[in-house]
Amino acid sequence: MHSETPPPDDSEPSSKPAQRRSEQRLERYLWNSRFLVMMAVVPSLIGAVVLFIIGTIDIAKVLVDTVAYYFLGSVENIHDSVVPNIIMAIDIYLIAIVLLIFGLGVYRLFVSPIEQAEDHAPHHPFNVQSFDQLKDKIARVVILAVIIEFFRAVVDIRFQTPLDAIYLALSVLALAAALYLMSLAHRKE
Repeated sequence: MHSETPPPDDSEPSSKPAQRRSEQRLERYLWNSRFLVMMAVVPSLIGAVVLFIIGTIDIAKVLVDTVAYYFLGSVENIHDSVVPNIIMAIDIYLIAIVLLIFGLGVYRLFVSPIEQAEDHAPHHPFNVQSFDQLKDKIARVVILAVIIEFFRAVVDIRFQTPLDAIYLALSVLALAAALYLMSLAHRKE
């Protein structure tokens, strides 16, 4: 006795194609929602440009003040302000780099790889493969910015007691250890 399954009845309307179409439409909307990250990417890039301009103007002011002091006979002494101003400009540049890495890294992860970076510089900081790698690269630059800010603060320190000098030495030692640990983590990659 051989039993056959009856052929499907074409007279019953099938809801599967309509369900499949609505599912595809929803998935298309969900996939396109990745472009929402552009609301973070574009302001990050604009912020980076603004910070690069500010840092460059700050460096230009230091240059103008230096030329005025040494060649034009300005009476304003620049020795107390040159180093802190340059360090502050470097700090501003580092924050701009953080914004660049963030903006382009988020774009690469969520929207599309940047073909020129992929082709010419596969190990470039903008070529991140995962969100964790993006966080790691940003953390490294932020740590460098904090170190630069520390050195800017150190320039203005006036020691009151020998204990202040010991605290400074311990702080420098801690920063050196942090840089060493960062280099170890970087070598593992």
